[in-house]
Amino acid sequence: MNYHILTLFPEMVLQGLNTSIIGRAAEKGLINIHAVNIRDYSVDKHRHVDDAPYGGGAGMVMQPGPVCCCYEALCSTLGKRPRVLYMTPQGKVFNQSIARELAMEEDLVFLCGHYEGIDERALSMIVTDYMSIGDYVLTGGELPAMVMVDCIARLVPGVLNNDESAEIESFHDNLLEYPQYTRPEVYEGMRVPEVLLSGHHKNIETWRRQESIKRTLERRPDLLEGANLTKEEREYLERLLLSAGDNQ
Repeated sequence: MNYHILTLFPEMVLQGLNTSIIGRAAEKGLINIHAVNIRDYSVDKHRHVDDAPYGGGAGMVMQPGPVCCCYEALCSTLGKRPRVLYMTPQGKVFNQSIARELAMEEDLVFLCGHYEGIDERALSMIVTDYMSIGDYVLTGGELPAMVMVDCIARLVPGVLNNDESAEIESFHDNLLEYPQYTRPEVYEGMRVPEVLLSGHHKNIETWRRQESIKRTLERRPDLLEGANLTKEEREYLERLLLSAGDNQ
């Protein structure tokens, strides 16, 4: 899978993504991370890429020319026009379901704005998806792009050491991940749950699913509406809800 990040700060993107799991995946050729400097496509002798907004207002706006030329050059190299994700707080909020869908693409382009954003004409010409990582404003689109690349790349086969990890973590079946424990067996008087020491795989799986349901109810009850639960698990959830009601 190929990630093409159009940005004014390619070194920021590459330094952040070429480390740890994602960096190792790139070294192995499982993914390719390509940062393209939009400033290289400026026709201004001083390599300017921004100007004051028409109508007045604070800040500067990225000009359409360098952005569009940058994208068209990439399209010429690839021989196709890949999907373009523009990082903006006005976009659809990114989630695990969207990540799974995007992981099916061979090439993804992440367009990172800066200053007061990008001229609307450029966006209307090349952007296919407007994406956000939350209802807050950052100084640029680089961090959101890095977050999305990290999340999507983890779904590419072979990126994680354990291929099951991407599917059994938080948000699998719309549930949060169960609690995790490791050695020592007792720490500061707190013991690892006995079921995890039993070696009984079916009981461990049942405990983990129930803990996921319980944690989701406590921390993200909004997810439960779309949770994929068995009949027994729904009955367990109903008991939790009744217990919570009794304790109010």
